[in-house]
Amino acid sequence: MTDTTQGPLRTVTVPARLSAPEPGWTTRADVVVIGSGIAGLTAALRIHAEDPSLTLQVVTKDALGAGSTQWAQGGIAAALGPGDTPEEHEHDTLVAGAGACDVEAVRVLVNEGPDAVRELIALGTQFDHHPDGELSLTREGGHHRDRIAHAGGDATGAEIQRALIAAVDKAGIEVIQHALAVDLLPAADGGVAGVTLHVMGEGQHDGVGAVLCRAVVLASGGLGQVFSQSTNPSVSTGDGMALALRAGARLRDLEFVQFHPTVMWLGPESQGQQPLISEAVRGEGAFLVDWDGHRFMTEEHELADLAPRDVVAKAITRRMIETGKPHMWLDARHLGAEFWPKRFPTILAVAREHGVDPVTDLIPVAPAQHYASGGVATDLWGRTNVPGLYATGEVACSGVHGANRLASNSLLEGLVFSRRIAAVLPGELRAWSDPVEDQRPPSVADADDRRPMQEIMTADVGVLRNDAGLRSALDALAVLDEGSDEPRTAVWETSNLLAVSLAMTGAALLRTETRGSHWREDHPDRDESRAGHVDVWLEPGSDVLHWHWEHAPSTDPSTTQETPR
Repeated sequence: MTDTTQGPLRTVTVPARLSAPEPGWTTRADVVVIGSGIAGLTAALRIHAEDPSLTLQVVTKDALGAGSTQWAQGGIAAALGPGDTPEEHEHDTLVAGAGACDVEAVRVLVNEGPDAVRELIALGTQFDHHPDGELSLTREGGHHRDRIAHAGGDATGAEIQRALIAAVDKAGIEVIQHALAVDLLPAADGGVAGVTLHVMGEGQHDGVGAVLCRAVVLASGGLGQVFSQSTNPSVSTGDGMALALRAGARLRDLEFVQFHPTVMWLGPESQGQQPLISEAVRGEGAFLVDWDGHRFMTEEHELADLAPRDVVAKAITRRMIETGKPHMWLDARHLGAEFWPKRFPTILAVAREHGVDPVTDLIPVAPAQHYASGGVATDLWGRTNVPGLYATGEVACSGVHGANRLASNSLLEGLVFSRRIAAVLPGELRAWSDPVEDQRPPSVADADDRRPMQEIMTADVGVLRNDAGLRSALDALAVLDEGSDEPRTAVWETSNLLAVSLAMTGAALLRTETRGSHWREDHPDRDESRAGHVDVWLEPGSDVLHWHWEHAPSTDPSTTQETPR
């Protein structure tokens, strides 16, 4: 693959399909939904409501509800408050997205969002309310209005997950737990004929099997375990993105990885999921200081500590580099001993578990991977370029997040676009098709390569990137391409992480500018000639990755009009 501004990249290969035992069992369902967070369960519930005659199977990698949704602290954004409008929500979303959003997708999100949240409430979600009965709304970074609905103070995701699980149970929708989706089964026309699963010791379907189906809805979440530190749970290993890539789908904007600015710093050797200090804490008045007690964000942005996440993450990283310190501090002591347990009980308990009392202590914070703004490219109805394959939530790239997701838009995206998938899927279901043999040779990575891969990605494809580091990462990752391990869950996860890592690194090399969450120190300015998208896909019938950069006009309204107050 070549790019006219950058010269050739090396040839990069990934497993075209994963090595796995032949399916030992087979079952059928009209629709398989992979993932059990807000996106997956909403899709299943809405499809069932649209056509109860369809057979549905929800597949979840862990126990039901163990994904990223339950960890969402801040809340869900929608124009629900007095004086707020979808147009203002749209403006804030486009500004945060730094010119890379799909405007029509954003308009879908902000206009359909309020009704989608109201339906979530009708389903039984208990959001927080003021004593007078009005919905309690707060503000987070990048928002100019209080529009974040929350539950249990800082347990919004857990409450939404509870309500959705109860609704799925009531509807009688079949759920297969502890099941990893291995690969899609192709039909003769290249569309979906089914999916292979590895069910880990649960029920009658143990080991690798096949579900023949007419459609697959990917709602499998993100890729946080690509990096050494992440706010994502351990199940976030990019499985859906890698599965879609191997099936012929296009991935888009993978270089736009959001690093949450205020993740609790646990020490230089800490690995895996890290405690998130929600943006809502700053929304309630907390502020960042350096080791001298200086409030540095007031010099960085008009919104100071409530600037968009990319701005705050970069400011913290810059100050860390300038001072040689491993982290900065979040000061929330003035919120008080009565406020903390009422508004942020979960964060308070977790911080105290790690020896920090936010009521009396500064909280050590540093950026860590948080959210993938890119993913499987879809249209406005969740369709991918693979017939019968849909995607929603963090696994998808619907276009709403652009280069930097606006705080608390993620739960809303999963809600809105899953509803849209359900509106069209029953009417366009494919006929039953027999799977055809995939002629591409199977392979896997080595499970022992996971830690080295994460260290490479953290060092060279993390918050701060440059050409030399990215090329070094691509070279180092490419030699990890194939291993000899026997197929098992750890091997498949590592294979998926490696495929996503390679795709992301190549995309970051092509974007020779700084935009949103993508920060190139060798190209520190935003370049409007580079506005547009980077797509990556597998060469048909091959294991070779291809990248393509396509120019598109910037969609950032802040460059043409004043930001509303």
